[in-house]
Amino acid sequence: MDPILSIVAGATVLTVIGIMSGGTFLLRITTGGLPFNGLQKTFFRAGHAHAGVLVILGLVSLLLLTATGVQGPWAWTGVGVLASAILIPGGFFLSVLGRDPQRPGRAIALLWAGVVVLGLSLAAVGVSVIVAGVAAL
Repeated sequence: MDPILSIVAGATVLTVIGIMSGGTFLLRITTGGLPFNGLQKTFFRAGHAHAGVLVILGLVSLLLLTATGVQGPWAWTGVGVLASAILIPGGFFLSVLGRDPQRPGRAIALLWAGVVVLGLSLAAVGVSVIVAGVAAL
């Protein structure tokens, strides 16, 4: 694995600590310890779930690219999956900040940007892994 990608992967594993602390925040919200409305609770829950799943998917993508021997810029396509793990949850969290929002705010655009980045990155990872497999035949 490229040394920079190794650093990115290690730093990503450390972000799971932040996701874990987000779980305690969610627990306080759902038990009524913090005053948030239904929209905020739903969006915070969705942001937390997406963060955890996308971090794991990003790490798996990096491992697949490395294991199949993908080289050059294509080896970096897994970083796009990790970027979506920031953008999508960020859109969920930031779009409902404030006192009693009734609708998501403009930061919801981060979510949609993350969806585009995720789709393109997963397509690139999948094609790169397939091409590397075919080349190894």
